[in-house]
This record gives sequence, C-alpha cells and structure tokens, in this order.
Amino acid sequence: MDSRRKIVSGEEAAAAAARLRDEGRKVCILTGYFDPLLAVHAEELEKAVADGSALMVVVGSPADPLLPERARAELVAGLRSTDYVVAAQGEAAEQIAARIPHDSLQHQEAEDDRRRAELILHVQHRCQQQ
Repeated sequence: MDSRRKIVSGEEAAAAAARLRDEGRKVCILTGYFDPLLAVHAEELEKAVADGSALMVVVGSPADPLLPERARAELVAGLRSTDYVVAAQGEAAEQIAARIPHDSLQHQEAEDDRRRAELILHVQHRCQQQ
C-alpha cells in the first residue's frame, strides 16, 4: 500500500472518523510538527493507540520548519500506527481537530518545539567539535 494514501483532507478525515466510530472504534487525534520526525514520535504514536484506537495525525508547521509540511506528512503516514494524516496547510490544528469526531486528543507542538531546539543545539555542538 502506498502510505501517501493515508494523507487526507480535514473533511475526509472527519468522514473516516465518523465511519470508524460507527463501527465501534475509538478515534485518537494527535497534533504536532514532526520536524523532523524522530524515533520518540513513533513510540508516542504507538502508545497513543495501544488500546486499539484509530489514529489521526494532524501535521502542522512550526515558525521556521526544517522540512516541508508535505514531506513530514508523508513520513508520519509511513508509520504503521498511523491510520490517517491531515496536513494543516496553514490552518490551526485545533480547528481541524474540532471538526473530526474523536475520543481523545493530544497536542505535541510544545514538546516538538523543545525537541527541535535540542536537536539543533546537538548538531551545532557536534559541528564545533570537528
């Protein structure tokens, strides 16, 4: 399966979530930047759906992204735990999430900002050592 097919519009995600909930599945929405996608992101996404929930991820953009939003959406879509991905395309993740029927919602943007800053400092430090 081409994992890029998991990338849908907010409207398509809302319809899919309604269908999943009608089938008796819980829907978890997780929002974040995933800039860049790290192993800890994959671990957190797995934990978010450990109860068998379907996972919808909303990929937003930080102020000065390292990677284009579409590339980050494709990376997140490639993860086994992810059922659907919505690229925010300038819209606030909260607005998108509000339109999607869900049972739980997790925001990762603040944590992603922290991780990104740590990664940049780490890379700068490594470059100075060379």
